[in-house]
Amino acid sequence: MTDEPSRLAAHTKMRAAIARRMTLSKREAPHFYVSADVALDDVIRRLDAANADRVPNERVTITAVLIRAVADALTRHPLLNAHWSDDGHEVFDEINVGVAVAVDDGLIAPALLDCAPLGIPEISRRLADLAGRARAGKLRVAEMNKPTFTLSNMGKFDVTGFTAILNPPQVGILATGTAAPRAVVVDGEVVVRTVMAMTLSADHRAVDGAYAAGFVGTVRQRLEDPSVLLWEDEAR
Repeated sequence: MTDEPSRLAAHTKMRAAIARRMTLSKREAPHFYVSADVALDDVIRRLDAANADRVPNERVTITAVLIRAVADALTRHPLLNAHWSDDGHEVFDEINVGVAVAVDDGLIAPALLDCAPLGIPEISRRLADLAGRARAGKLRVAEMNKPTFTLSNMGKFDVTGFTAILNPPQVGILATGTAAPRAVVVDGEVVVRTVMAMTLSADHRAVDGAYAAGFVGTVRQRLEDPSVLLWEDEAR
């Protein structure tokens, strides 16, 4: 026992909402996880080239590249671009990637709407605008209500890796950590590569392990061969 005083801080509306949704998700959605490491050396070189003539607040971000890779993977693994309900598994044609944004009293994940046709520079511009409006409380209803998949990138926090909780009714969320130098074996030789860990959390009611592994593999392929991504703003 302790005689130290305590203080009860009432939940904010956002904290209470997060608690309800995450509890519901962990209780009702049978989560499983698929992880992979990805080498980002080629992505970093392309980012350096893309940002060489840009002022700091207009530079293309790694998160924009991740969104582009995720959107590509979702076009090939559409069962993860979906919502689950008791009535069925609703698969969407439009890819709306929710992006986790930390705000003063919690976390929100507004959607970057219809991002499949967008090039990386345009994704980066829209992402900066979306994050700014999220922190200012100026999001549009569709941005809050229509994410079809979520990306949670904690790379800036020097996090090696983590697993994320699904945001219902979505059936997939990809968690990414910090890209950092690591010794890896390539063709029998130990070399240094810039490596990022990523983990997909998926709803087992919607997809199985092989399908989820295929999605993770596609994301990895896109990031390790970034020439296939849209580095310009022209729609494909």
